[in-house]
Amino acid sequence: MTTALLVMDFQNGLVGRIPGAEALLGTVSSAIEKVRADGGHVGWVRVGFTDDEFDAIPSTSVMARMAGSVVRASMHADADSTQFHEKLTPQPDDIVVRKTRIGSFTTTDLDEHLTNRGVTSLVLAGISTSGVVLSTAREAMDRDYAITVLSDACADPDPATHEFLVGTLYPRYGRVITTAEL
Repeated sequence: MTTALLVMDFQNGLVGRIPGAEALLGTVSSAIEKVRADGGHVGWVRVGFTDDEFDAIPSTSVMARMAGSVVRASMHADADSTQFHEKLTPQPDDIVVRKTRIGSFTTTDLDEHLTNRGVTSLVLAGISTSGVVLSTAREAMDRDYAITVLSDACADPDPATHEFLVGTLYPRYGRVITTAEL
């Protein structure tokens, strides 16, 4: 199959910031089951930094605010807050990458993994709709992937922003569907 579901930033420290997180986790689990049942691929993306990666962040970068001591501890690659939520577990054949930027491609070998598996279509699920989903959709578009956004498997701390993106912006890039329509 040429389709991969990307499960992005469903990590302990981010899931808890989303209202209705339990329902969202159930929806994402359902999407994962559907993609696997159809023979599709599942890719997992999380954000976390090593000490060297924190130290390499330029002061001009939007990511620099994560280098402060309080945020640094919670965004460390080994911190519990950067691990995938226990209700969503990668399987041995899944693609798993760790990123150090907002989008899923620029600091990972995700594109190489997808290309090696013959993936041409991406289905996006993530926290947040205005962060990782937006950046990854744009990066994927530049890499010529067909893009589908699962509107009910994405969430944003600002519900109005989520609604704008899935209702207005993302349909310009590709399809926007629900998990039931997957």
